Amino acid sequence: MSETTFPEEFPEGAKGGKYIRGALNAAGGLIPFAGGLISAAASTWGEHEQDRMNDFFRHWIEMLRAEMEEKQQTILEIMQRVDLRDEEVAKRVESPEYQSLLRKSFRDWAGAESEQKRGFIRNVLANTAATAVSSDDVVRLFLDWIKNLSELHLLVIAKFYNQNGLTRREVWSQLGREPVREDSAEADLFRLLIRDLSTGGIIRQHRQTDYHGNFVKKPPQRSRPGTTSNTHKSAFDDEESYELTALGNQFVHYAMTDVPIKLAYNPEQQETPNDNRS
Repeated sequence: MSETTFPEEFPEGAKGGKYIRGALNAAGGLIPFAGGLISAAASTWGEHEQDRMNDFFRHWIEMLRAEMEEKQQTILEIMQRVDLRDEEVAKRVESPEYQSLLRKSFRDWAGAESEQKRGFIRNVLANTAATAVSSDDVVRLFLDWIKNLSELHLLVIAKFYNQNGLTRREVWSQLGREPVREDSAEADLFRLLIRDLSTGGIIRQHRQTDYHGNFVKKPPQRSRPGTTSNTHKSAFDDEESYELTALGNQFVHYAMTDVPIKLAYNPEQQETPNDNRS
């Protein structure tokens, strides 16, 4: 497979327009759903496109170049954390199933819009190469969560790590947020966030289990006379506690636990061509 390269600088003027069209034709192969449109536009435009159009595509190609560099960096960081001397790990990395996870990760790369999310994807791919705690179907779900959840969602998930049993008010406080009105946009956002994580199977209200792991029903609560309230439950309730589900715990293990680097590169340790000369 030939490697697509992008120009370091874009020429100005009419000749520059022709040069940019050539780069667009090359870039079209990177985006299957847009390749036909780009090729058609590149062949239709004349030599005297407006400079603003050239500037637009200059920035667009720079974005593609940055994305390719991020993917390359991520692959290198994964390889640093995977022990290929282990036969089982080597077989796993070469397997069609693992390659499928790699392709999904890079196909959904637009969801990795921050350095933190890129780190989570790297951790998932490195952990799933070395361990088999979760099935590949579950790992695909983890990749979808990273893509679709906001950084605030992920920050709340991290708050439950090693401290299950937090109330909504405790979570809000640990986020460093000031108290707000119940009818404020911030309160509505927090309600939505907790609902997303609850319905998504990542957190749940704390439940007692029996010896066999079955959830025990709560006894019916009878309110005492004079203790009822005429207001709805607060978005920052401080009574019912939440915890990570089993899936949520595995997600934290895979995405938020960094695998130690096993292969480090030190240029100073490399021999120069003159090292062995007398």
